[in-house]
Amino acid sequence: MTDDVADVSASRFDRRAFPGLLRAARKAYGTAIRQAFADAGFDDMPRNGAYVLARVYDDDAHLATLTRELGISKQAVSQLIDVMVMRGYLERSSDSEDRRRMLLRSTPRGAAAATTAWEAATAVDDELLTRLSADGVAALRTGLIALCEIAAESESGAVEHD
Repeated sequence: MTDDVADVSASRFDRRAFPGLLRAARKAYGTAIRQAFADAGFDDMPRNGAYVLARVYDDDAHLATLTRELGISKQAVSQLIDVMVMRGYLERSSDSEDRRRMLLRSTPRGAAAATTAWEAATAVDDELLTRLSADGVAALRTGLIALCEIAAESESGAVEHD
């Protein structure tokens, strides 16, 4: 490795546009997390379950937030949460200050699954550091954050440029 990027000139991904690269790249995390779940006995984790666990850990698992970020209906998010509660990953309760709002908490099983997912994602991050320099990873992160901001602005309809 001589620059911020390892020699990938022979990669089958060279000609892909950013959207295709992003779609393919996220599979590195998804595959690692699914395999780690299977190895740890969490093979009943529903699709998007790891994301919900991460948001619950961050204490930002409001139904509207999950609906928006997952890009699925309120009903689908409610069904996902129901499955995660039935499988022992989450506990659900009403907010004492706002009865319309539901509070989600990880169970010990959910916390263990969240740790498993975090460790798998960290392993992918570590592999990335063997292929890019620290500056390359920082630049990639900066670019991804910029894309997230573009998406958030387009969702809110408030597109402003400097």
